[in-house]
Amino acid sequence: MSFDTLALIVALGLAGPLLAWRPSWHVPVILGELLAGILFGSTGFGMMDPEDPTFTFLADIGFAVVMFVAGTHVPVRDASIRAALGMGVLRAALVGVLATVAGVAIAAAFDIGHAALYAVLIASSSAALVLPIIDAQSLSGKPVLQLTAQVAVADTACVVALPLVIDPGHGARAAVGAVAVIAAAVGLFFVLRYLEESGLRRRLHKVSEERNFALELRVSLALLFALVALATTTHVSIMLAGFAFGLAVAAVGEPRRVAKQLFAISDGFLAPLYFVWLGARLNLREFGDHPRLILLGLALGAAAVLAHALMRGTGQPIPYGVLAAAQIGVPVAAVTVGTQLHVLEPGEPAALMLGALVTIAATAWATMRAARRAAHSAGTS
Repeated sequence: MSFDTLALIVALGLAGPLLAWRPSWHVPVILGELLAGILFGSTGFGMMDPEDPTFTFLADIGFAVVMFVAGTHVPVRDASIRAALGMGVLRAALVGVLATVAGVAIAAAFDIGHAALYAVLIASSSAALVLPIIDAQSLSGKPVLQLTAQVAVADTACVVALPLVIDPGHGARAAVGAVAVIAAAVGLFFVLRYLEESGLRRRLHKVSEERNFALELRVSLALLFALVALATTTHVSIMLAGFAFGLAVAAVGEPRRVAKQLFAISDGFLAPLYFVWLGARLNLREFGDHPRLILLGLALGAAAVLAHALMRGTGQPIPYGVLAAAQIGVPVAAVTVGTQLHVLEPGEPAALMLGALVTIAATAWATMRAARRAAHSAGTS
């Protein structure tokens, strides 16, 4: 990779904020980054080589940081969320049952042996997408707490399950690796909690802030990449390492200064680079050879929205159910890991991303309905 290519990649990353500029559109930033990568990558002008080792390595770093930040977004310390955990777990489990049925049916209909993978995708939610929407729209109340708990449970469960189902032939190896990564993350949680409770972290923070050392950020990245190294050694996805460490940090409590620093590194450089790379790697031309996979993507997205919307039977408002269907991290991880392991059929990665985009489009509708519902409740109270 040369600096002119790097400049192009960073410039293409600006497509994300530009497309998401109008808040009323409810377009996630990553959509513009993906589209820019598609336009200038394998599908479009071919000005970027997603197989370039440097580009790929930087994208892997970005993937790890993206999943780490997603893990820190899960509100594991919120007592009000824990109070709503029972209903959240119930709804996540019911969606999982419906997703299993839908995954088997879709895999049979398209004669693709990825029923377990499709089930995980349909059942997944994205805390990184849903929680900012809740904050931006000032949604509150018991249904919102239950929604947050449901999304947190589904996001965590599907991130753990994905490495086990994406390559069933090596499921046992993946399970052992997943246990090792999770155990290491739990160990890091206890270490971080000791540093917090003993006051050592605050003393380090004070010196770091006075001397501009950024010690907490450096330590966080060192631990993250150590966990990623363990994941790659044990043949587990980077996704699980990043997300598990994010959960550990969230459980202890992420310092605001570190959160701001991570935001700058992630959203300013590594995350856009990763999503541009992912878009460049997707080859939508394969849809021309396998047009039925367009229907596969639409079916996966529709199944996810329907499975979550059916939680209306448990008393959940339909807009909140559709919000819970929002997915991006798990499909992105499935595409990344699946292409690296060469277990996906030609055109299937693009179909998985199309399914995710269907849920995002549905989420935009659900956000508007939920906002109107909240405004109406406030006006009548």
